[in-house]
Amino acid sequence: MSVQKADVVIVGGGVMGSATAFFLRQRGQSVILLERDQIGQYASGVNFGNVRRQGRFLGQLALANRSYALWKRLPELIDDDLEFIPSGHMRVCYREDEIAELEAYAAAPEAEQLDLKIYRGAELHQRFGFLGADVKGGSYAPHDGHANPRLAAPAFARAARRLGAQIEERTEVAEVQKVGGDFHVTTTDGRQFHAAQLLITAGAWGQKLSAQFGEPVPLDTHGPQMAVTEPVPYALPTVIGVYTKIAEEVIYFRQIPRGNIVIGGGFRSKPDMLNRRAAVEPRSILNQAEQMRRLLPGVGNLNIIRVWSGIEGYLPDSLPIMGPSGTVDGLFYAFGFCGHGFQLGPGVGDVMAELLDTGRTTTPIEAFSITRFAHPAVQRSHAS
Repeated sequence: MSVQKADVVIVGGGVMGSATAFFLRQRGQSVILLERDQIGQYASGVNFGNVRRQGRFLGQLALANRSYALWKRLPELIDDDLEFIPSGHMRVCYREDEIAELEAYAAAPEAEQLDLKIYRGAELHQRFGFLGADVKGGSYAPHDGHANPRLAAPAFARAARRLGAQIEERTEVAEVQKVGGDFHVTTTDGRQFHAAQLLITAGAWGQKLSAQFGEPVPLDTHGPQMAVTEPVPYALPTVIGVYTKIAEEVIYFRQIPRGNIVIGGGFRSKPDMLNRRAAVEPRSILNQAEQMRRLLPGVGNLNIIRVWSGIEGYLPDSLPIMGPSGTVDGLFYAFGFCGHGFQLGPGVGDVMAELLDTGRTTTPIEAFSITRFAHPAVQRSHAS
């Protein structure tokens, strides 16, 4: 049996894995990326498309800022257009006390690069006249925006392949073992791939592989709920999302230049992980329509022309798993981005490539270590 070897084997071909493959090739590392289905088929290709930094965990903003710098350069960097539009992003709220929370976030030192501006009352409705009367305030991020998620992972994979990465789709991993100094990856069709380093970017399935190495994590899966309207004249360039602690009020939308309005939020479904399917939740679509009328009254009579879902992995603290294994040398993770990994994708790829290549990274990611879920007895110190 022939064995294919590389410096790094990546398991999972979403935007995290594909971007890492690209940046590793830029650094001269040989890469084999294995994807069970198609590149970008799951969370990476079906999410809302938010390229936002505001509203993130403050400790994640350094990573988000690194990613934002790459988003601005993507057409020249990967020779592809992901339809990124830095249109501005607005977090709005329905209650006065929530405005104070938005103000506190904007005042945090970590948020300085976001250039956030708080609007309230008459000033808010003068600047964003289309918002409903219930909206009391909002936080505007002028540099954030949106892009087309269907394009992202495939574009990074093509760019990586042009640089010499080996991309294997329809390739399911059956077994992974550490043998001596190398990882041996066996696929369901009997092929073998060996590498000194292994990166698991398998999204909602990442914990199945981490558990094989003695690092189980309490990852849960959800199906996001998305809808898109018929096209109407382009008049809403800013991405709008509601900041609230009430689940049914969660709604966000963006209009693309072709005129369609993409809508997300609401009650998530429970995916069928065995068949790798996520259903649309009818009550969520009905709730989206109701919430959109409250947020954007003028949208009430538009037709919904398509609805869809996907499969995303969530951790209890809403933070991803990213960095080296706590138990196995040469093993690395980047999965479980809790529904907000799209904007981070290029930055995660760049950071993980730096970490795999040099053993360290200049961007703080310690808060995302898998060891936060480990029993103290199995933790070991590691460079990050």
